[in-house]
Amino acid sequence: MSKAIDQYRVSKEPYYHPVADEVKLYEAAYSVRMPMMLKGPTGCGKTRFVEYMAWKLKKPLITVACNEDMTASDLVGRFLLDASGTRWQDGPLAVAARYGAICYLDEVVEARQDTTVVIHPLTDNRRVLPLEKKGELIQAHVDFQIVISYNPGYQSLMKDLKQSTKQRFGALDFNYPSHDIESEIVAHESGVSHEIAEKLVSIAERARNLKGHGLDEGISTRMLIYAGSLIAKKVEAHAACRVALVRPITDDPDMRDALDAAVSTFFN
Repeated sequence: MSKAIDQYRVSKEPYYHPVADEVKLYEAAYSVRMPMMLKGPTGCGKTRFVEYMAWKLKKPLITVACNEDMTASDLVGRFLLDASGTRWQDGPLAVAARYGAICYLDEVVEARQDTTVVIHPLTDNRRVLPLEKKGELIQAHVDFQIVISYNPGYQSLMKDLKQSTKQRFGALDFNYPSHDIESEIVAHESGVSHEIAEKLVSIAERARNLKGHGLDEGISTRMLIYAGSLIAKKVEAHAACRVALVRPITDDPDMRDALDAAVSTFFN
């Protein structure tokens, strides 16, 4: 199984630019195996941060993209039928707990609350995972840690974590980086010049000011990298911004006009 878990190792250093003391704080949290919660808007670097920390700590990383159809069996495992009969297959959470990986539940609030409660025994001093269907109790490997992420901007009565879940985690707040840092990230990841990266970030900053005033969400760092990547491939700047920045986040004609005008301000 050691070879199987090796497939989850991050072999190449992911590019991550620290914004504050999040790397130091996470290292301290991992040293005591504290479950961690990463909170912040979509596309601001939460997943990249976890990948970077897994690489830095030299630990396997198993990522689960949570969704409303995900069941507890999808996390912990289930019995399967094959030519030889019935066999048990561990789910990603069980694999991580059994063999000592970091298990990252991305956008955990998208999962049903009756599914997320299965993580509770792993997030206190017990550090166990009951496999009720199999009649087994997994004692978490010493290297195991669970990390969850979610976007507080999407909180609602129907989509939020229970306090009984939240209070089992330490938390790190993430947001979009400062102008200079975000420009450096966009330039590095997309291959455009620093000058173009700064213009893209300036457009995003204008759009983010419209959040709650016509936009549900601002332009993310990820989207800026997409736009920069198109520009680096010789796509005209207005077209690249239209495809990667403006059209994905709104269908409102007036809001599109306002964002297109912001693009024209920086790319004459």
